Amino acid sequence: MGGDIEGTGTPGRSSGWQDFWERGGLWRAVLAAAAYLALYLGASRVVGAWFAHSVDPDDLFATPAGVFVALALPLLVGAVVLVVFVASLRWFPVLFGPQPAGRGWMWVAPALVLAPVLLRALGVDYGAYAAGVVATTLFAGLLVGFVEEVLCRGVVVTLLRRGGSSEWVVMVVSSVIFALLHSANALSGMAPTTVAVTVVYTFGFGVAMYLTLRVTGNLVWPILLHGLFDPMLFLATGGIDETTTVTPTSPLLALATPTNVLFITLGVVVLFLARAVDVRAAGHDTPRATTA
Repeated sequence: MGGDIEGTGTPGRSSGWQDFWERGGLWRAVLAAAAYLALYLGASRVVGAWFAHSVDPDDLFATPAGVFVALALPLLVGAVVLVVFVASLRWFPVLFGPQPAGRGWMWVAPALVLAPVLLRALGVDYGAYAAGVVATTLFAGLLVGFVEEVLCRGVVVTLLRRGGSSEWVVMVVSSVIFALLHSANALSGMAPTTVAVTVVYTFGFGVAMYLTLRVTGNLVWPILLHGLFDPMLFLATGGIDETTTVTPTSPLLALATPTNVLFITLGVVVLFLARAVDVRAAGHDTPRATTA
């Protein structure tokens, strides 16, 4: 099969590997996410076994080395895997290309993400952390944003679109997959109730990231917003996915806390806005690349 791979601008012959993923569909999206999660968890175990002495199990943010080993290093492995995967499919122009146009009301999503980022950035007690911890946490957060957005709002969204799903289905399913990936926190000993709350919360956050993708028109913006949101949350709470159990230590952090509920509310509300989300309902076509 020869010719151009539409959306890449790269002439050439597609392989069986590329043909397999080009077909898209729900089960391929689930397969990609599950494969990535397995590789990430495997990398985390290997890193943990090799560098356990660098991490304080009671405080991951005690030292820069602890943050790097516990958070950044497994994510670096995941980022490399994702880059190789996307490059093998020649999908970078597709993932980072123009998105279906969003509607004006969708700007509420990036605003809802940016507000707590700014409040936490101003309210965090940076002096409570050892030198280098804040910078390393910010680096790890940017890796989180890159990995999770390229996977969920990039690869998964593209696979669902190529499988013929409407944008409303793309939004819901990609957000569900994003949320379920966080259920892996149970493997680290997180309480089941906390895992359940985290899954519901991350579904709403996933919806916000999808809407950000649509209204900004480029995957770069969800990556950057997500990459700022997570590290500021880590520094504000002193933990990972501590969205409901930590008492704010400053008025600014207290103002940021209700956004957790707002993300859940946004996710629920947008579930009922099928026509407002679905570009096909407005007479537009969903971008879909095929092999010639």
